[in-house]
Amino acid sequence: MALRDLLHNLPEVRAPTEKKVSFNVKLKWTLVILIGFFILSNIPLFGISESSLSRFEYLAILLGTSFGSIISLGIGPIVMSSIILQLLSGAQIINIDQTTDEGKKFFQGMQKLLAFAFVIFEAIIYVLMKGIAAEPGFTGLVIFQLCLGGFLIIFMDEVIQKWGFGSGVSLFIAAGIGWRLFAQLFQFVGPQGTFEASGKVLAIVASVIIGDGTGVARAIFPIIVTAALFLGVVFAQSLKVEIPLAFDRIRGHAVKWPLQFFYAGVIPVILVSALAANLQLFASLLQNWLGHATFLGGFGASGQAISGLAFWIGSNPILETVITGSFRWIFAAQAFFHVLFYVTFSILFAFFWVGTSGQDARSQAKKIVSSGMSMPGFRKDERVLESILKRYVGPLTIMGGAAIGLLASVANLLGALVGGTAILLAVMILYQLYQNIAQQHAVDMNPALKGFFGA
Repeated sequence: MALRDLLHNLPEVRAPTEKKVSFNVKLKWTLVILIGFFILSNIPLFGISESSLSRFEYLAILLGTSFGSIISLGIGPIVMSSIILQLLSGAQIINIDQTTDEGKKFFQGMQKLLAFAFVIFEAIIYVLMKGIAAEPGFTGLVIFQLCLGGFLIIFMDEVIQKWGFGSGVSLFIAAGIGWRLFAQLFQFVGPQGTFEASGKVLAIVASVIIGDGTGVARAIFPIIVTAALFLGVVFAQSLKVEIPLAFDRIRGHAVKWPLQFFYAGVIPVILVSALAANLQLFASLLQNWLGHATFLGGFGASGQAISGLAFWIGSNPILETVITGSFRWIFAAQAFFHVLFYVTFSILFAFFWVGTSGQDARSQAKKIVSSGMSMPGFRKDERVLESILKRYVGPLTIMGGAAIGLLASVANLLGALVGGTAILLAVMILYQLYQNIAQQHAVDMNPALKGFFGA
């Protein structure tokens, strides 16, 4: 009872009073939060001597953050709280009936409370384990700043969920990926502030001028892999199974209920990537604190995992090692376990997400029946419809989860720009955002935008 009272009194963003928020209002709040995110990511923490985490650029992408800034924690606490709750719920350790409004509110309250706890825990761990080293006497201030940034991200995510498009977690990831992708393609300023053709496009031009074939190959292949991944994901997004339905009160009018191939969407690979990122971060912090590597992983000066669990679930750009002649067979073994880790956990998280987000066969059958529809040729019974949907939902969850895990891991290994997982996430997030906007706001959006969204 005390826990329920606590959850009901947690600070929250006020929900809109109207049933449907207009397109212009959602666009306004999405842009406001996006601008706020970029501003916060460029506010450095006051009182730090160094951030040993700044070299983990790939992990920063997946966590939707910029290490050394006030939002160094990024979406890590939100995702970790979601993972913990899904594992506990899937193992029946906690039993929350999310088919009821009260159950959904309780689950969301538990997730927010856990996210607050992870913000405080991770802030303390980052500073005490010297991942972000504070100047003498500034330890408490740095922890406070990290907590403040973490709480802001939680509330910004809530604003997007209630007043914007999609979720803040997805938006922050896509924004960070887009910014870094542009930099990797067209960056022309080096670390010292001098001109340097570090962007892939400029590197191709520079390599052609001096006749460096290896340089051209190293710059152009990541672009080709990234483009191929983009096209592959867009094609896979169009694959779906359509269930024929008919309205009970309107005879002769049939509709199709689409079940996407990526049935659980982009969430499973976000959770897998975040799990791997948090494991690598914790292993790095543990190494900094103890002064030596542990079984969780050992890291070199560049921040690359060189031993332990972090190495075996990580990846090296196989294509680049072949081009430069630095390929070793241990990289092939690492690639196998990297793919296995992503595929296995993507399937696992896909099942958890489908069960907790109302996408399971029973919830779908209830939605269809409550919408006044039924399947032609079958008795109008929720249980009958559920048994039919189970034939599709289970296999789609497995195949979609495995496919998205395979795409992400293989693209990582082939050296896609900003990482295969990151590109996959960005494409799927933007594609789903595009579809949701086109479906939900075909009537009230600006006429100039209707053509763009095909509405």
